[in-house]
Amino acid sequence: MNPQSDDLNFSDLTPGELSFAATYFDGLTSRARAAQAQVNNLTLLIRSEGLEVSYPLRGVSIEPPLSRLRRVLKLPGGARLETDDRRAIAALERRLGRNAGLSLVQRLEARWLAALASVVGVLVFLALFVQYGLPALATLAAQITPPAVLAALDAQSVRAIDGDYLKPSTLSQARQEQIRREFAALAAERGGPYAFRLLFRDGGDLVGANAFALPGGTVFVTDELVRLAKDDREILGVLAHETGHVEHRHAMRQIYQSLGLTLAFAVVAGDVTSAASVAAAVPALLLNSGYSRQAETEADDDAGHWLMNHYGTTRPLQDILKRLIEQDGPEGRHGVLDLLASHPGEGQRLAHLRAIEAAAK
Repeated sequence: MNPQSDDLNFSDLTPGELSFAATYFDGLTSRARAAQAQVNNLTLLIRSEGLEVSYPLRGVSIEPPLSRLRRVLKLPGGARLETDDRRAIAALERRLGRNAGLSLVQRLEARWLAALASVVGVLVFLALFVQYGLPALATLAAQITPPAVLAALDAQSVRAIDGDYLKPSTLSQARQEQIRREFAALAAERGGPYAFRLLFRDGGDLVGANAFALPGGTVFVTDELVRLAKDDREILGVLAHETGHVEHRHAMRQIYQSLGLTLAFAVVAGDVTSAASVAAAVPALLLNSGYSRQAETEADDDAGHWLMNHYGTTRPLQDILKRLIEQDGPEGRHGVLDLLASHPGEGQRLAHLRAIEAAAK
């Protein structure tokens, strides 16, 4: 191994000249030659025992620095030059304007405090992205998802829900049609690109007295909720709440945040395969997650104002929420789109509905 030139005094060189010890490989054999390299103007001259060869600098490639490994210069014809003289190669890089950013990275890697600060910075960035960036991107993706994709998600999700989660309704056809007519009037007022439709199912022990909406406007209501309601105004208050979730695209936001933005943007672009993958995950997601405080408040706002416009009171929704609390306890059923979703708490939701009524009087 040649002596290294880390202590080289560059002032001893003539102007424009740079010299360093290295190991030369000619690219034809595996033989390593101890050599002295010299850079003068636009030429790299390599001298070794019984060898003198020169290369134009424009044909020399300098590999980026990597920790404390030897620096490598790739030469025309497959030859290469290796050296431990990192200062000399750094000077050559500056002269040629090569690897400026990567050289900075290498210097930072060599300082443990800088490396530790970088790791902490990355962790802080990831935490902030998860808390703020991911919800913002999921909201954007939800808002620009085409209505046709929402309808496709609904169709596939209904098949999955009916297959694994809910049973056929036992309500009479006359009772179902009566509520459907009232819901159709509510949906017509809402307008928008959504194909609102109402489906009745037996909730069983898994879902119980509940209602939830799919992204494209399909709303499920369980027989147990219909029987729990004292009158149709209470049912319509619940349905107004669920249509609010649809219009604000809360379900799509939740889906995108949970399943990832790569899949989200594939769905937004109309990728049918990705849409099918999302649809397969929707039922479990809807039954095992929860809306944010803001989402529940927005849906309650919509329901509260709709009730005030039609009945002059928010009592119907308040009453059925209280009855659900009494039936299921203060924690509810823990369902994602459960009417008793814990964000915000039931007491806050009831207070918010009372505040809407008080502000309108």
